[in-house]
Amino acid sequence: MKKIKVAVIGVGHLGKEHARIYAAKQDAELCGVVDIDIHRARKIANAQNTNAFSSCEALYQQVEAVSIAVPTHLHHFIASGFLKQGINVLVEKPITRTTMEADELIRLARKNKVILQVGHLERYNGAIMELEKWIKSPRFIEAHRLAPYQPRGTEVGVVLDLMIHDLDIILYLVNSTPKRIEAMGVTVLSQDEDIANARIIFNNGCVANITSSRLSQERMRKLRIFQDDCYISLDYITQKIDLYQKKGKRIVHEEISPPKREPLALQLHDFLSSVRDGKPARISGEDGKKNLALALTIIRKIHRSAKKIG
Repeated sequence: MKKIKVAVIGVGHLGKEHARIYAAKQDAELCGVVDIDIHRARKIANAQNTNAFSSCEALYQQVEAVSIAVPTHLHHFIASGFLKQGINVLVEKPITRTTMEADELIRLARKNKVILQVGHLERYNGAIMELEKWIKSPRFIEAHRLAPYQPRGTEVGVVLDLMIHDLDIILYLVNSTPKRIEAMGVTVLSQDEDIANARIIFNNGCVANITSSRLSQERMRKLRIFQDDCYISLDYITQKIDLYQKKGKRIVHEEISPPKREPLALQLHDFLSSVRDGKPARISGEDGKKNLALALTIIRKIHRSAKKIG
């Protein structure tokens, strides 16, 4: 099998894991890593037996695909550079800062006939992949995503940092467009909202209630889905599902434990498969833009509700 030449742009908390996985894959050749901190780039490069670079341009003629794991405000600038060179791109979520920037990346990917995939990692969670066979017509969805405070990632608020994971999953499962959105948030330690709640009513009647916090003492990532014939409780961390089905006049409980695999490894395998076979990305630039647009609407609603309270 031909090895795909890849690189990782940004080798901080998440990017270094991209580098680790690419370096171990039989169908990839990790040609280099790039980081604004050249000492960090060299450390990761040495660990993965590859080369360190301080600029992206040095890789334009060397690679077929890249993972971009830099702060959000740099996504458009860096991704557009690679797309213009005809290089396939996996960019971490959120796709960009604005929908206009997302549109530009989508246009460049189409023009140059390359893959643009967005790193919404939870789609590759084993429990979510198992859940797909049970989803029919969700009526109510409740999501909780809580985490302790970490300075990393606070260049954006909790909606773009954490909640967007659940927005991607909910839009994917509901397969309908939002009709009405209500949202509130609180700023505590960072410059943007650190706690947020959104209630989304979809055109097909489904209602989703989503809570995200990065000020919790515990980590929680749970999804609960109510349908006419069953209730499903999913834990992203354990990758387990509790299924409660209506059978006659009884409720039957079943615990489902799909094989636990590393979501990031599945995501990168999927990305390389799309690059090799030319098949559409599982989470396309259009998906990333749709998730971003909903997140930005929620943020605007939070700002408006804060002004009313003030």
